[in-house]
Amino acid sequence: MTIGAAMRLADMMGGGDHMGDWGAGWWILMAVLMVAFWGLVIVGIIWLGRSVGWGQHQHAGPGAVELLDRRLAEGEISPDEYRERRAVLRGESQSGGS
Repeated sequence: MTIGAAMRLADMMGGGDHMGDWGAGWWILMAVLMVAFWGLVIVGIIWLGRSVGWGQHQHAGPGAVELLDRRLAEGEISPDEYRERRAVLRGESQSGGS
């Protein structure tokens, strides 16, 4: 069956209009539902992307300064070594010294 034959058959079955006497309200409803459907699809994609971490900078753990603070508190490094390393992390130049 060709498309033209199918369209003629549909016209004969429905009396010429495919929606009976539903009027313009049907088309308005379908337009609103189409916009809502695609809006939900887009929101779903964004939600999925955020839940798997796309586009987010995930913090893997404590920063360098926090680790340095912890090492000083636990006695792993001396206060002088702490000051030197913290200055390096901050991008400060060492004046004097070795």
